Amino acid sequence: MTTSNEERPRVLIVDDEKFIRDILADFLGMEGYVVRTAEDGQAALSELNHAHYDLVISDLKMPRMGGIELLEQIGTAAPNALTVIMTGFGTVETAIDAMKRGAYDYILKPFKVEEVIHVVQRGLEKQRLAAENLRLKEALSLYKVSEAIAASLSLEEVLATVGDTAIHEIHGDLASTWLDDGEGGYFERQRLLPPKHLRAGVMKEATGFGTFAHAAFVEHFAQDNNLLEVGPRLGRFFEKEPEVPVQALLAVPLRMKTRLLGWIGVASFTKSKRFDEGQRKMLSIVASRAAAAIENARLYEDLRATFQQTIEGLAKAIDKMDRYTAGHSDRVATYAMYLATRLGLSPEQIEIVRQSALMHDIGKLGCVLNLNKPGKLTQDEYEQFKKHPGYGRDILEPIKFLHPLIPGVHLHHERWDGRGYPLGLKGNDVPLMARIIAVADTYDAMTSDRAYRRALPHEVAVTEIERCSSTQFDPEVSHSFCEGLDDYRESEVAKGNKVPE
Repeated sequence: MTTSNEERPRVLIVDDEKFIRDILADFLGMEGYVVRTAEDGQAALSELNHAHYDLVISDLKMPRMGGIELLEQIGTAAPNALTVIMTGFGTVETAIDAMKRGAYDYILKPFKVEEVIHVVQRGLEKQRLAAENLRLKEALSLYKVSEAIAASLSLEEVLATVGDTAIHEIHGDLASTWLDDGEGGYFERQRLLPPKHLRAGVMKEATGFGTFAHAAFVEHFAQDNNLLEVGPRLGRFFEKEPEVPVQALLAVPLRMKTRLLGWIGVASFTKSKRFDEGQRKMLSIVASRAAAAIENARLYEDLRATFQQTIEGLAKAIDKMDRYTAGHSDRVATYAMYLATRLGLSPEQIEIVRQSALMHDIGKLGCVLNLNKPGKLTQDEYEQFKKHPGYGRDILEPIKFLHPLIPGVHLHHERWDGRGYPLGLKGNDVPLMARIIAVADTYDAMTSDRAYRRALPHEVAVTEIERCSSTQFDPEVSHSFCEGLDDYRESEVAKGNKVPE
């Protein structure tokens, strides 16, 4: 089976003597390498800028540009190429210095062709092993990335993983993720620069890298799943021409079956940086995992939105029971969030407290009596009223995704001294969520108009909560609530929100 030129190692021979160039080209060509030649360092650089080479054999002394200067330039023009320096006996020390500067090896003139072939074979074998090691690292990285994507139901986490992969594994200068907007269009969802640009403050906002033309990508992916290009034609993929010339572009679609969810685009603006087929395959695999994860994350977000709508709908149903309780659930939720934040709860815990506070009176739907009649409730009516926390638990119990809210709904009438209901729990046996809602609920009840009394002033309500600290309320929770309440009220007024007088 024959090997194509694309698969055979490529060697560039640089020497100002045509005889040496021709001999090495003939013998290395017979060994199966693709060989090109250049008469000096400047000609070699021109060749390296137009084609990929695995190994460069360069004479040390040449007109226009010698081997040492070429070696320094190769570090930028072809950083992955190995360099072998040819020199005479009198300049061995210079050749050794070249190895310290990054050359792989040196060959003494006059040379035996067999020795040159051996050096080339050894160098290319080293390069092959390094490439294989790199592929193993990429495979491990790909496994870790796939696991991270599959484990997440957060759209932001999925996109962050995809972006990090494009920057750190594909080594792009710009990574851009686009998603469909649900209305037939696409928008850029994420735009990332590698740390080297951010550290240097280079085009921190990425404005100098131009703007992708989404229509061009949609048109391309309608015909082809592969986009791996270099050269001047890349301009058609940019709506705004980059300030820095684009060198290479790699993009892969995000698909669910035949539906295009979006794409991941990675651009290189570094002259020596091109993307290869291995990187395209890696990004394609990441994209296939990411597409499924993005779809799942969106479904999960839809479920969360339905969850929020369900809670808000139930809260409104509670408030519709009586005009005096209108807005009570929302206000209790607001005070509970304020208090949970002061107590240092995590954002996730604060959100559960907020949702539970919205639901805290849902059990009143099961109480067949007028809870806001003028005057005090009779003993029978009070006993009926005391059942609403249990009714609340019973209403939420069949709805699995509302289970985290149950402790606050069921136990917000428990007391620190154990004299509350429905279970008579005491101290820290009462869940923190319920202790938070108890304070928030009491404060709003005192500072709101009811059928049987006018709203109490803010100062009176605070004094009452402080008086009932260590009996009705957890002292730490009630103290934290009262201590920061004036500052909180001022901030709410500054926002234009109404607060109790």
